[in-house]
Amino acid sequence: MIAAQRRNLIVEIVRADGAASIASLAKRLDTSPVTIRRDLDHLDSLGIIARTHGGAVAGTPQPESPYTEKVTQAATEKLAIGRLAATLVHDGDVVAIGPGTTTEALALELRLRTDLTVVTNSLPVAQAFVDSRDNQVIMTGGTLRGPIRALVGEAAARTFRAVHADLAFLSGNGLDAEFGLSTPNLTVADTDRSIAASGREIVVLADHTKIGARTAIQTLPADAIAHLVTDAGARGTELDGLGRLGVSLHIAS
Repeated sequence: MIAAQRRNLIVEIVRADGAASIASLAKRLDTSPVTIRRDLDHLDSLGIIARTHGGAVAGTPQPESPYTEKVTQAATEKLAIGRLAATLVHDGDVVAIGPGTTTEALALELRLRTDLTVVTNSLPVAQAFVDSRDNQVIMTGGTLRGPIRALVGEAAARTFRAVHADLAFLSGNGLDAEFGLSTPNLTVADTDRSIAASGREIVVLADHTKIGARTAIQTLPADAIAHLVTDAGARGTELDGLGRLGVSLHIAS
């Protein structure tokens, strides 16, 4: 059975039953759980089904804003956050950088540094370093997720698991003291966790529109974050809560 046929059957099963586990799909389609997991990640990236731990459910994940919309939101603040976040990086560092328009602003600030090793799954982050000859950029493999212009899934996670970075930079769709960093999509969250695990310290870049917001899937608890770089519009009560958990706060102006 070719991949397209198998994936069509998976969609039919999930929609008919409302949900299906990896184990049950592997048995019904007489294939390996690894293959089913890859298929589910692919179908989830297209928004056809919603990936869950251990399987999938019918329907679509919480929609993400298109990249063209994200890039215009809080644009001035994101540039300021990128400039301030860049001061945490030293020449010669190994840095893991996840997807997001704010991490893209960081990449633009790092282009003129020297001897950096940048590991990323973000297409815009990699693009920022195209003419930066003094730095090495390593891109992951993975499944392309259009709304964030990044590669996600097991192939991307595998690359980050082989990396020991000085700093891991993440963005996200929401950050609050109680729930932590979150995103609407399970596969993105899984990939972001592998980015976080690759770093000696985790740095979250989040403009004020993300502070106090919460989306469906937790990426990291707040107390796992070493540094938060945000802007002056962020709510003081949320920042106070994050600070009490040991997060070092950096406010861009």
